[in-house]
This record gives sequence, C-alpha cells and structure tokens, in this order.
Amino acid sequence: IEAAHDFLWRAHLHTPAKGQVVIFNRSHYEDVLVVRVHKMVPKSVWSKRYDLINDFEKMLHDNGTRILKFYLHISPEEQLERFAQRLDDPMRHWKISEGDYSERKLWPDYMKAYEEVLERTSTKHAPWYMIPSDHKWFRNLAISEILADTLEDMDLKLPPAEVDIAEIRHKYHAAAARQAKRGDKPPKVSHKK
Repeated sequence: IEAAHDFLWRAHLHTPAKGQVVIFNRSHYEDVLVVRVHKMVPKSVWSKRYDLINDFEKMLHDNGTRILKFYLHISPEEQLERFAQRLDDPMRHWKISEGDYSERKLWPDYMKAYEEVLERTSTKHAPWYMIPSDHKWFRNLAISEILADTLEDMDLKLPPAEVDIAEIRHKYHAAAARQAKRGDKPPKVSHKK
C-alpha cells in the first residue's frame, strides 16, 4: 500500500488533528536518511525530498500545527556502552536487533546524511533541536524544557465543557446528600465553581 503512494503519505495519515499532540519516532526523515545510506533509491530521488518535506511541514504549520524536531545525538562510545548493557541485562534483550550492529559500521555515512538533513530542513516553522544524549537525564531535561516552553508560548486553553456543569453539580450534590443520609462517606470532590 505504501509503495503505491508518495513517501509522505504514511506520515500525513498520522499528523495531529486540531487539538491533538502526536509524537513521531523517526517519521518521514527515514526517507532521506536510511534510503540514502543504503542506496535504496538514487540521489536524484532522495535529494528532492528535502524540499518536499519542507513544503509538507510548512503546510502543517500554516494549518495550526506546531512542529518540534529533536535530533538525539549520542557518541559512538555511548552507543557501544548501551549495546553492552542490552547484552548483559536479560531485561533489555528485547531492545536488541541485528540491525543495531550492522548499522554501526555505517556511522560516518549516517553522520553525513544527518548533517545535510539538519542543514536543509531546519526552518523557522519547523526547527531542529540538537540534543546531546549521552546522559539520558540531560536529554530528558532539555526536551522537557523545550516542550514546556512551547506549550506555554501556545497559550493553550481547555475546550469548553459540552455538558451543563451546573446541572451535573446539582445531581452530584443530591447523590452525595443521599449517601450521607445512609451513613456512607461521600467522595472527595472540589467544590470550586
């Protein structure tokens, strides 16, 4: 099915609707990274995709979607240490794949591909954030702060209730009063209006 569509079709199916938050892991960038490194398509194909990606993200932005892109950089030494942890800890064996080790020899090719991706697709409306990720605590802190700042800047508002809150509050208090008469302890609920 995917081969019958353009390379962005899969990503577009999962973009957020208004009021939603969506997290993509890898996403459409594999179509200018993996396909390039493994020579799955010729340069004449993947090199045109940068502009198509930028246009796609601009269209999403123009329709109200905020886009944040995080490049989680780890060093080759840290990657090897994480492989060792996966091998040594049976609880992490599920994370191991053959590709982890075969892809490692392509590190320089991936770095070259990532450099071009970051250079060509970091835009005002869809910026890349390069996050040093050898230390997970720092990675988590940096991303959390960027997300919190972005959400604050968006000045989000809760949607209006679709029910009559006063009527439901009245029903709750009537039920709580009946329960109290029976001697049952009423549930704790805020009485803020």
